[in-house]
Amino acid sequence: MPSDDGRGAKDAERVAGRVMRDALEAHACVALWIVLSATVILFNKYILTTYGFPFPIALTMTHMAFCSAVAFVLVRVARVVPPSEGVTREVYARRVAPIAGLFAVSLWASNTAYVYLSVAYIQMLKALSPVTVYGIGCAIGLERYTHARLGNMMVVTVGVMIASYGELNFNAYGFCVQMLAVVVEACRIVSVQIVLGKANLKLNSITTLYYVSPASFVFLLVPFALLELPKIAYGLEITHSVHYSIGIMIANASCAFLLNAALYLLIGRTSALTLNVSGVIKDMFLIGISAAVFESPISATQLVGSLVAFSGVCYYNYSKLTESLETAKATAAQKELNDTASDKP
Repeated sequence: MPSDDGRGAKDAERVAGRVMRDALEAHACVALWIVLSATVILFNKYILTTYGFPFPIALTMTHMAFCSAVAFVLVRVARVVPPSEGVTREVYARRVAPIAGLFAVSLWASNTAYVYLSVAYIQMLKALSPVTVYGIGCAIGLERYTHARLGNMMVVTVGVMIASYGELNFNAYGFCVQMLAVVVEACRIVSVQIVLGKANLKLNSITTLYYVSPASFVFLLVPFALLELPKIAYGLEITHSVHYSIGIMIANASCAFLLNAALYLLIGRTSALTLNVSGVIKDMFLIGISAAVFESPISATQLVGSLVAFSGVCYYNYSKLTESLETAKATAAQKELNDTASDKP
């Protein structure tokens, strides 16, 4: 019979192998999400500014239509994943549809900003996302206010202000649109935590797109009809030729679909905190690559501001991780105390 030491060594080896495999899968998910996110952002910027299709709403609607079609095939036709049993008409109208509306506005505003601002500057402005999420969370009681956290948020805000001051091609309209995208996206994140959490809906990457994308497409129909359809149909306010290729649009929409799938895969395999940390890495990577690809000038003042902002975001992620670990330890200690008390006669 094998000795206890030999059995223990094999168990330890299996545990080490499993930990290594999980770590490799997590790093692969992070790398996949960063690459796809950077690809979609640069692809959108190219289509809206360089290629010659300056219609962000139409581009966003193309993404939503493609995601809806692919998700429908996977859920209803191929039956790769089953639909969620908890999504009734009432739940869809009261919980899913509002989130889809926020998602539509967030994508619309974000894509519109690419027409007026550089990719590098937009990534710097996105550093304000934790600030807006925290502010909204404190306002509705979802986050606990502390002076230390407020100071952390002020550091991020000051960094973004310095970066804005140093922006060489500042555009007020583009700045306002991007800030709208940041605020609406923060509202969407908070809404997902509250609304879907109460509904206890079990949605994966495919079923989320299956329910959210069609509603987002419908929400975008009104602004498209009012703002972009007249320009496309009658050539209003268009001073240059418009280019459109089905192949390029399908390729772009495919990247958007894969990005959404990779996003939920990353959260499922790791955590939302890992997503936030990865977002900082992705933003810094995009600032460098976009400056090289689109030849966007970055001033020294802007670099200093972005470093201050990203340092604040990194500290925010670290403090959230520390809080999560302390909460987990307290929960484990309380559970052990309860188990000990229940074992006593």
